Amino acid sequence: MTHTPPRAAPGPAHAVAKLAPAPETVIAMGWMHTAKFLTTAPQLHFLPELQVPEIAFVGRSNAGKSTCINTLTQQKRLAFASKTPGRTQSINLFSLGKQGVTDAVLADLPGYGYAAVPKSDKLRWQQVMANYLVTRENLTGIVLMCDPRHGLTELDEILLDVIRPRVVEGLKFLVLLTKADKLNKTDAAKALSIMQLQAGGGSVKLFSALKKQGVDEVAQLLWQWAHPTAG
Repeated sequence: MTHTPPRAAPGPAHAVAKLAPAPETVIAMGWMHTAKFLTTAPQLHFLPELQVPEIAFVGRSNAGKSTCINTLTQQKRLAFASKTPGRTQSINLFSLGKQGVTDAVLADLPGYGYAAVPKSDKLRWQQVMANYLVTRENLTGIVLMCDPRHGLTELDEILLDVIRPRVVEGLKFLVLLTKADKLNKTDAAKALSIMQLQAGGGSVKLFSALKKQGVDEVAQLLWQWAHPTAG
């Protein structure tokens, strides 16, 4: 009589392998990684006229805008985070596209609302940003950074009022609740619910550069904004 040896208990070798990222994620993240510095414009008339979709990143100083851009593009210093918040007062453009063919542009707008910046500079840049958001013809989408621990500031709400007519006309809009790793699950869910009521038709997502939370989702969304007919 033959004895069948007992089956070994599943060990590490039998552990469930980590799921591979979806093809859509691979495509979107690969596309974001192609970002390269294109130009900087201290005033609107220095911006080049472009035909490709443009996605603007906006938010108050210290909301994590530069970190978000660098995380999405998987580049450590693509977007420069000034050591003095509010001092970066130019619109920086970054081209996206594989094999050297630009098919979209990211626009990094100056952070706003920092107390140390002279009032005259604040007012000037608020006007420049408003003009950009209203008149930039190839602007396809806007990503607003917001620290969920502080919520929308008065300047954020002014920005929402400025872009609302364009959002109604079809401009894409996303609010990113940055630094989400600093919230527990209950507070994160609460912040998400509140912002969904305030976003005026835009999408809202939790985002953490530290924990890589929301990175794949946001990359896919921006890819879809820039390639509405793809797939």
